[in-house]
Amino acid sequence: MKKFIDSFRFALQGIRWAWKGQNFRVQVCIALAVIALAYTMGITRTEWLVILVFVGGVPALELVNSAIEEMVNLASPDFNPLAGRIKDMAAGAVLFFSIFAFVVGLVIFLPYVMAKF
Repeated sequence: MKKFIDSFRFALQGIRWAWKGQNFRVQVCIALAVIALAYTMGITRTEWLVILVFVGGVPALELVNSAIEEMVNLASPDFNPLAGRIKDMAAGAVLFFSIFAFVVGLVIFLPYVMAKF
């Protein structure tokens, strides 16, 4: 049981480390704003599920990206074009998912916004 509890403690420490980075903080703040907007708009249960997958997915992917960047920095502290490519691809994954999250947000929220006007 101690190992199980320790695993949560280590995971929370990882989130604390990520919180020190600006990208993760911005993504969490945007996620909270989207959740607030979803609540105010009264979206459907299905729309909630889709929103929550994307709202949780972007910061989760940022945690993976940050871990990859730290690992690459550890393995290759000096400049290495391959290391840079690896870090760029990990960052690209976050960007790619974020773009789709934005599009999903438009598809879900735009009809609600249009109905108000």
